[in-house]
Amino acid sequence: MTNASRRMLRVSACALLIAAAGGASATEGYFLEGVSPREKAIGGAGTADSRDALTIANNPAGLASVGHQMTIGLSAFSPRREYTGATFFVAPGTVKSDQNWFAVPSFGYSMPIDATSGWGVAVYGNGGMNTNYKVLANPNCGGAPGVFCGGPKTGVNLNQAFVSVGYAKSFGNLSVGVAPVLAIQMFKAYGLGAFDNPLFSAFPGSVTDNGNSISAGGGLRAGLQYRVSDTFRVGLSGATPMWMGKFDKYKGLFAGAGSFDIPGNITLGVAWDVLPTFTVMLDYKHIFYSGVKAIANSSLNPALFGSANGPGFGWKDVSVIALGAEWRATRDLTLRAGYSHNTNPVRARDVMLNILAPGVVTDHFSAGLSYALTPNARIEVAAVYVPRHSVSGREMIPFFGPGGPIKISMSQFEGTVGLTYKFGAPAPVVAKY
Repeated sequence: MTNASRRMLRVSACALLIAAAGGASATEGYFLEGVSPREKAIGGAGTADSRDALTIANNPAGLASVGHQMTIGLSAFSPRREYTGATFFVAPGTVKSDQNWFAVPSFGYSMPIDATSGWGVAVYGNGGMNTNYKVLANPNCGGAPGVFCGGPKTGVNLNQAFVSVGYAKSFGNLSVGVAPVLAIQMFKAYGLGAFDNPLFSAFPGSVTDNGNSISAGGGLRAGLQYRVSDTFRVGLSGATPMWMGKFDKYKGLFAGAGSFDIPGNITLGVAWDVLPTFTVMLDYKHIFYSGVKAIANSSLNPALFGSANGPGFGWKDVSVIALGAEWRATRDLTLRAGYSHNTNPVRARDVMLNILAPGVVTDHFSAGLSYALTPNARIEVAAVYVPRHSVSGREMIPFFGPGGPIKISMSQFEGTVGLTYKFGAPAPVVAKY
């Protein structure tokens, strides 16, 4: 192993640990709308138009063309979560979640093998959920503390991080890429003591307040890009589910004794160079939350938590439309903007349990720029604004039926800075920048 390879391995390992320990997120359900600073700025589009090393996290086919470069990014992510209710069991009033800022890092490196192929490595966070409801007395349970009468603070924290090594090769106008993915996730829950008993759980003692539980696993991402003409391209990318080990400390909470795989997804995109310096991109993505019982099972399932078909969050699959535009205004300055809309995964019937995971936002407005600091290095900046969206329903209480009304809400802001460095001699000055 060369010294350069050892350094790259150390950087990847450190970045994976940082990503796994970083903050959780929630946008398209609980997936991020984009990974690289560029992808965030263009609304998560770009499956047919790869321009940086983090293409491996979106469409690994781009590794055949992006060249020798490195991209690093750091996002400050701020989700604002709350619920409002006039309830029978859940703590009433408007209750906001604390801990509103998280750091989400990303790292990508790509290198050509020859004129038609390349490889790369990426480390990034691309999913998770966090809620942390403050200490409060709950008059619905005789003044006992907590949203669900189960402890002073109530919430969950799910972090997911990925490391991927990919390869791509072009065959004329067609590029094909594949990238095995290693995933690690951490989860903890607290304040759910009301459900930690044989009446509600198949595994009492493994429901709440057990600290962090870690699981590892993996899957595969693959993709292709096809150049239809000099100005029009199509892309297709998909990921299998990430088949994960179980959260053993929380086998009494998640269906299947702690089983919690990461859903698969598929994306189809197009890119059109309206001008040599102006590109428009449109993507459609589908995330298969229905393939994971702990996420998809209804919270009303008539079974014990942790059992084979136990209650979950009741999430539907999510479909996403992303539109992005990039104007390479000068050789030094690139301007970007985007918008994406995704369907809401949470049904009204499941709002009570989704107080813990209110991933209900649907619209993302983004913008950003890239500016050359040197002929080889560019600073990348992106900002994403997600307006508040809400879902209303009623609390559903086992053995008692419907309770009072509940509304769960979320809004978000994300700011990202990054650096892209292209190794070797600077590219010659051409119209397409």
